[in-house]
Amino acid sequence: MYTEEEQPPKRSRRDYELDFKLRVVREVESGRMSYHEAQKAYGIQGKSTVLVWLRKHGCLDWKYPKKQSTQRKNELHPEKRIKQLESALKRERTRNQMYENLFEILEKEQGIQLPEQHKELDKLKPGKLQRKI
Repeated sequence: MYTEEEQPPKRSRRDYELDFKLRVVREVESGRMSYHEAQKAYGIQGKSTVLVWLRKHGCLDWKYPKKQSTQRKNELHPEKRIKQLESALKRERTRNQMYENLFEILEKEQGIQLPEQHKELDKLKPGKLQRKI
């Protein structure tokens, strides 16, 4: 691959040998780069050349390639991330309710007074978050 300062050599259609094509296909299918990135990195002029190689020489199904994504492998799809966060929020609300019940029992039955900071938290209800500026 070439750095940003170096320009990859322009290649003509006859330049591409089979081992070069297979190397590009392996890199794309291993996930090291997208087929658009491979095209730019190796100076391949044709817009669909790498995709044609992937369909012909690749092991994966390239009939309908995914659009180039800005997401990385470790990142979740936004919808999945939202569901994950909603689930975590539900667990925390349940935990919060449990603590509120525990504090109420401690105050009523045991006569234990909680510090003022805990009483201020009671004012914050889900959906009515207040922010101090």
